[in-house]
Amino acid sequence: MKKTLLIAASGIALIAAPLAISQGVYSNSPAIGQSGVLTMDNTRGVLTMAPLLEVVTPAVVSIDVEGTRTRDAGEMSEQEEFLRRFFGGQLPDQPQSRPLRGLGSGVIINADKGLIITNNHVVKDADRITITLKDKRELQGELVGTDPKTDIALVKIHAENLKDLRIANSRDVKVGDYVIAVGNPYGLSSTVTTGIVSALGREQGGSDNYQDYIQTDASINPGNSGGALVNSKGELIGMNTAILSRSGGNNGIGFAVPTQIISSVIEQLEENGEVRRGRIGVLIQNITPGLRQSLNLTTLNGALVSSVEDGTPADKAGLEPGDVITAFNGGAIRDSSDIRNAVGLLVPGTQADLTYIRDGKTRTTKIKVAEVDKDEVLSADAAAPANPSMESFSGATIRNIPSDVELRGGDAGVFVDSVEVGSNAFRAGLRRGDVIRAVNRRDVADLKEFEARIKDKEGPFALSVQRGGSRIFLAVE
Repeated sequence: MKKTLLIAASGIALIAAPLAISQGVYSNSPAIGQSGVLTMDNTRGVLTMAPLLEVVTPAVVSIDVEGTRTRDAGEMSEQEEFLRRFFGGQLPDQPQSRPLRGLGSGVIINADKGLIITNNHVVKDADRITITLKDKRELQGELVGTDPKTDIALVKIHAENLKDLRIANSRDVKVGDYVIAVGNPYGLSSTVTTGIVSALGREQGGSDNYQDYIQTDASINPGNSGGALVNSKGELIGMNTAILSRSGGNNGIGFAVPTQIISSVIEQLEENGEVRRGRIGVLIQNITPGLRQSLNLTTLNGALVSSVEDGTPADKAGLEPGDVITAFNGGAIRDSSDIRNAVGLLVPGTQADLTYIRDGKTRTTKIKVAEVDKDEVLSADAAAPANPSMESFSGATIRNIPSDVELRGGDAGVFVDSVEVGSNAFRAGLRRGDVIRAVNRRDVADLKEFEARIKDKEGPFALSVQRGGSRIFLAVE
């Protein structure tokens, strides 16, 4: 069984979805945006998006990256690891550098300043960035700043007669909205594809990242990362970033960073060249049906406060464990990811309104956002350690080892929370309560390392499993 992968596509495009044409879907006028995405070309007698695209495509650029990437001493490719294990191959003692060449897309968001947004993974480790406009002009790009945690980068060019896109508020986007993606998949410039918004608020791995993806059935392909996802009015609502795929090809599930996150990040990148994260000093978790019942809550929406750090903004604002945060800085909070994103993307020092529920009563307070310590691996506004889980690894739910579980052999590893009967994991012998200590003979400290061990790999996986006082190996597809 092949594992589902999240792939950062160094590019994206959208697969054309059938469009039902009915009364009111298109306009007889060539004007854009008043009656829909399609207009009637009376000269040819056909429906077309050409007038809208004449406005959109000049703002989408091609990005050609050249550079070098250094590999640390001791870092091995899969082939090198195989040779060392079975034939005694040696690792290099010094870091190695290799040439880097990549293609991607970008979107001009400010024509006067020459500002272009793209993905961080497109320009990472770049020594030279070449921007090609739709009119074939080639310009050297200057990297203003990057933010790996949101996969956003800001590039600047110096040129006249640039065209930019108007940025819409992605909070207004709804599932079912018609969308258009423009980019340069496989180096094919100004490629346009269409689809709809399939879902909102998606996350795909990386608990240390800030994600709130727009999901679309638009196809995502190499070379289109950093491209534009626009609505039927030609406004930017997101930046194409990744796909969910079993094979590396498109399966109709693509993801775009919403403009709500983009706007917050680029403001700081332009001003400081980096993003300063906010924090309020709470540990939070999602509300499960069991917690809703035991805590007498009326909804599963919101972020449950599991602890509050002394002396932090949350402590000063009067928050307590058991409070449920339902709104922050004017936006609704659906789960723990929402509050983490909302707080983490605010400039430290910002004062925001916070709404929460305590003992069935809704309360509002003001809270001043502090700055995350750069030495912290995770913000204190991340989920509580025992809460994160990765659903259905071959039919098993894997999580960090709960704090109330006593184990022999230390607390490094991940905990098997449940196993679906009849699944690959069940047939392989994995059972609830097992502790996975290693994957393919490489130790795992926690869920984050476990995810890293299986990321971009196909099974079977050799799991070193502790059950009681014994260890066994299991091969799980």
